[in-house]
Amino acid sequence: MTFPTRRVALLAATGLAAIGANAFAQTTTPSAPPAKKEQNTQVQGVTITAPSGQEIKSSIDRRSYSLGKDLQATTGSVADMLRGVPSVQVDVQGNVSLRGDSNVTIMIDGKPSGMFKGENRGQVLQQIPAANFERVEVMTNPSAAFSPEGTAGIINLITKQQRGFGTTGSVRANVGTEGRKNASVSLARNTKTLTLSADAGWRRDKAKGQIVDDRSRLDAASGRYADSHQKIGFVSRGQSHNARASVDYDLDKQTRLSAEARYNDMEYDTKAGSAYEGKNTSGAPVVRYQRRSDGEMKRSVAGLSGDLRRKFSGDEHEFTVHTSVERTRDRQLTLSDAFTQLPTVSNYVENVRIGDELVQTRLKAEYKRPMPGGAKLVAGYELQIDDNDYDNYGARGPTSSGLAVDPALTNQFRYDQAVHALYATYNRPMGDWTVMPGLRVEEVKIDTNQVTSNLKDGYDYLRFYPSLHVQYRVDDTRQINASYSRRIQRPTAQDLNPYRIYQDPYSYRQGDPRLKPQVTDSFEVAYQLRKGFNYYLGTLYFREAKDGVTDVVRDIGNGVLLTTKANLAKSRSGGLELVANAKLTPKVSYTISGNAAWNEIGATDLGFPESRSTWTLSGYAALNVQATPKDFLQISGFATGKRLTPQGYKEPTGMLLLGYRHKFNDRLSGVVTVQDALKTFGDKLVIDTPALKDRRAMDLDLRAVFIGFTYGFGGKGVPNPRRPREPAFDFQTNPGGVGPM
Repeated sequence: MTFPTRRVALLAATGLAAIGANAFAQTTTPSAPPAKKEQNTQVQGVTITAPSGQEIKSSIDRRSYSLGKDLQATTGSVADMLRGVPSVQVDVQGNVSLRGDSNVTIMIDGKPSGMFKGENRGQVLQQIPAANFERVEVMTNPSAAFSPEGTAGIINLITKQQRGFGTTGSVRANVGTEGRKNASVSLARNTKTLTLSADAGWRRDKAKGQIVDDRSRLDAASGRYADSHQKIGFVSRGQSHNARASVDYDLDKQTRLSAEARYNDMEYDTKAGSAYEGKNTSGAPVVRYQRRSDGEMKRSVAGLSGDLRRKFSGDEHEFTVHTSVERTRDRQLTLSDAFTQLPTVSNYVENVRIGDELVQTRLKAEYKRPMPGGAKLVAGYELQIDDNDYDNYGARGPTSSGLAVDPALTNQFRYDQAVHALYATYNRPMGDWTVMPGLRVEEVKIDTNQVTSNLKDGYDYLRFYPSLHVQYRVDDTRQINASYSRRIQRPTAQDLNPYRIYQDPYSYRQGDPRLKPQVTDSFEVAYQLRKGFNYYLGTLYFREAKDGVTDVVRDIGNGVLLTTKANLAKSRSGGLELVANAKLTPKVSYTISGNAAWNEIGATDLGFPESRSTWTLSGYAALNVQATPKDFLQISGFATGKRLTPQGYKEPTGMLLLGYRHKFNDRLSGVVTVQDALKTFGDKLVIDTPALKDRRAMDLDLRAVFIGFTYGFGGKGVPNPRRPREPAFDFQTNPGGVGPM
């Protein structure tokens, strides 16, 4: 190991201890309570002027979007809400991508969460109420102060806060078609030295649809293709719960202690039926079966965190410590009955259970110090430990009472990862220019253990991740930003599992323990114009990646497909993204964003003779009409163009959304929303290689109508003059006080 773990930890502890001791020695007489925050927000040497209630805000390294006018956020999930955020795409299964790259890190209040990891993270995003959040921050080129994990960038969800003095709260309830329902409540208590807050939510949902899969595989002996057809219909019903409680206590005017507990669970039952027919190269059926399945999925996430913040003399001079532990449990159980007609008549029963548990532990210490000339130094140490345990079980037999353990369906896999990081950024204003270079050093140690096969492996590496952000102020309304960052996407635990995992009789998946992480160099230049409410942004971007981890599908005989993981040789992407948020009249405003993207994949390692490339257009638009002081209407929609994959492409898709809100009084409002009004949203994947051609279409019935209300109580919206709340959008600190936000 080139940089031993103990040495990294010792260096970090010694350095931060010295910094902290020096800072404590500089503490002077307690300063007066902080003044009320002005609308001009100082951003590490750059002043951003934003009118009160501005929907889009920007800093040197991110953009923040308000959810106040998004009616889908009132009744929908986080996945529904993110579809209206520029740069963000969400597919039919809730999987998120930024500018077409699905390697996205999702945070809550500046902190990563295990609930957004793993194969079911899309389902989690479709269950968490969007009403819990008030803003979304998008960082396509994060600074070195953030983990480089996630080559596409970071999406940070800012929790909604009750701003009134005393006791405040709100209640929301929505009822939709097909038995869909959701409700949530939030409470807060603000005093001079103490803030207590809590929220809880419940959601019942339903999904139904079908999957049609048509395959043609090349028979090498005859040079002809053998076709197969599979159709799956399914209905899924379930519910989810979420809860959060936090406390902030000021020991004195310089010291704040914070603690938070979060919990989320979801449980779904699914009934599915499928029919499969496979033919030989002459077109005659050789395989035919029907399959009926009852599935159950359970997932829970529980976490605890604590923070310490100590302020010193001087503006933005502070030391923070954050620690957290989080456990994610995922269980999937499927009981299937199958009837085979060809090649022989037979019945069998399968009982398959897939389980995994992730325990994630984090420690972060950070010191911020103002420097001469308006400069600012941020330095810190971060530790993240992931312990993963996967336990798969399968049994098969002629009847449910005659099941026997099937070794092909049963295995256990363990994956442990430890990441030590040291980082620093230096923000320096120079007249109309501001420069913020940064550097992050990470040592990573990974251990894998395929218990069933007795295959153990492990490796470690040390890497450097530089970043650079430059901002030029043209005048009071215009500015130019340029940035560079190096990002990484490490393979997931399942990506590294070498055991062949059963999905159905004609589908398996398998990982590779020697996969390398993807490394991406990202470049951006953006031009911004703001005139009062109106905001316009144009961004040119380019990314070059190597060793990207991707799915590779191949035929392993008899019509059985194996999905494996592989590193791409290289890929490049770039494009132009445009965003506009403006008023047409005092009562009519619009938001529109579009992205013209080019993507090139060098997949020669996967058997393609040359690189493949394509252009893709995608966009979002919303028209907002304040018909009367109490009535607000919204029409919005998004479209995603053709997207390139290593072995084919995904077809275009889109959705139309409608919403109406009526304000009965200052506390009570009602809302009606329509999701997928034209029933056009779906997912269609095409594989087109010389040896395999496949078209898989998933059509989900997501059309839904919701009627709901929101009621707020207490507080009267008067802020605490002695204890101002940490702003939800603050370019220096996140709401938890850890890390530059």
